[in-house]
Amino acid sequence: MMIASLDTTFAALADPTRRAILARLAKGEATVNELVSPFKLSQPAISKHLKVLEKAGLITRGRDAQKRPCRLAAQPLAEANGWLEDYRKIWEANFDRLDSLLDELKAGKKPE
Repeated sequence: MMIASLDTTFAALADPTRRAILARLAKGEATVNELVSPFKLSQPAISKHLKVLEKAGLITRGRDAQKRPCRLAAQPLAEANGWLEDYRKIWEANFDRLDSLLDELKAGKKPE
């Protein structure tokens, strides 16, 4: 996993509109006009968000006659999830140790 691609992925995900667009695309492909309707933004503004998502590899655009449907591309999200998963394991181990310590304190034992 390259850190530069993670940087690009997380930078793209930092914007709530882009996250909402990805949530919409998780339900299926959509054209730019279909993506504009739920937002109070202009089509050029949505297109700018789509360019950021496309540059990050989070979406792909096809060609269907005059339309360019957008599709979710899962690989960058999977890489980001894999990176976060390592930290989740560390936090779970810390919470397990804290649970053990609290159980010992409740039982009146001195911590080891």
